[in-house]
Amino acid sequence: MKKLWNKIWNTLRSDGQLCFGVVGILVLLFVVVAAPVLTSHDPYFYGPDSLAAPGVNGHLLGTNHMGQDVLSMLLYGVRTSLMVAVVSSLISGVLGVLIGGLGGYFGGKVDLVVSEIINIFLMIPTFFLIMLIISLFGSNIKNVMIVIGITTWSSNAKLMRAQALSLRERTFVKSAIALGETRVQVLFKYILPNGIFPVIANTTRGMAGAILTEASLSFLGLGDPNIISWGQMIYQGKEYITSSWWVSTFSGVAIIITVIIFYMLGDGLNHVINPKYSQGGKK
Repeated sequence: MKKLWNKIWNTLRSDGQLCFGVVGILVLLFVVVAAPVLTSHDPYFYGPDSLAAPGVNGHLLGTNHMGQDVLSMLLYGVRTSLMVAVVSSLISGVLGVLIGGLGGYFGGKVDLVVSEIINIFLMIPTFFLIMLIISLFGSNIKNVMIVIGITTWSSNAKLMRAQALSLRERTFVKSAIALGETRVQVLFKYILPNGIFPVIANTTRGMAGAILTEASLSFLGLGDPNIISWGQMIYQGKEYITSSWWVSTFSGVAIIITVIIFYMLGDGLNHVINPKYSQGGKK
């Protein structure tokens, strides 16, 4: 166990982006757990202090037009952002790994069909497709997460397909087939586990995209009105941006910081996983 922790520590020390991303994620998780302790205001409470400036009546970051405490909404909004990021990226990752792995390993007509489907999804303007589906089926948070996941899997599938095309020619895969293992067993025991690492790094970066997509939908009025999200805060505060800038500004800054954290984490993982990078995260 000590050797494992030492290896993890050395890996974090060797790559600044990965270290920044991991520390940032830990801070976000801490905020998710400790949100009720970090603020004394209920984010769903409509108080009498409408559009109060930062610092007025105990509201450190002010209030919105409904009298809700902006700091409390920011802290509770972390839960929504992380939930959207994790669930949608998990859906995207699983679909991408399975579809890309099938196409790359089995080849032939299967690969041809999979490649065409991937190309179609890569060409479709994803955000407008998401807007259309959300408009048709409703804007609750479950629909948002599912739709983001099922419309962003193509990049993961493309990566996994390339990995499967390479791995199926390796000696250990051919040896497994020669020993009598079925193609399905080989796919799930050797191809997918050994080819999934670039997909993990790409999926982590995809979490940042999922957060931005949810925020964009909320900003356009297509988010779930029953939950607190940073995009919803920007949407609510845009009418008061000239007089009460804090309603939208702080939530926008929170989105930027969180997206940077996920991008740093994804790039750091890519430096560690990708053999093209030497130790220390440099080419």
